[in-house]
Amino acid sequence: MRGKNTKTRHSYFQDIFDVVRLTPHGRVTTYGSVANYLGTVTPRMVGWAMNKSFREDPPVPAHRVVNRKGELSGRNFFSSPTMMQEMLESEGITIEQNQIRDFKEVLWDPSIELKEE
Repeated sequence: MRGKNTKTRHSYFQDIFDVVRLTPHGRVTTYGSVANYLGTVTPRMVGWAMNKSFREDPPVPAHRVVNRKGELSGRNFFSSPTMMQEMLESEGITIEQNQIRDFKEVLWDPSIELKEE
């Protein structure tokens, strides 16, 4: 039997997917930002969730999740090594050498953006 505050891996992943789905078109978030917002997961768990997100419905925009330096660290988990970059560029984000140019300007931090008023 699970404890009252224990969640299954599935529900943690669903929480992560729900936050990532809120990332606006043309913006990116980080593994750490999602983890910090949820407060119950680690950045590594967010990465694991993104690796498992490709068959989710509704879709999870995993291409919008990058590492804390703005690097496309998850690019090798897409159907091709350039797919993540192509998807971000189609949203107007500029990539140079697998890193987002002007990263701070396109960064979406759910802890700031979803802060309750």
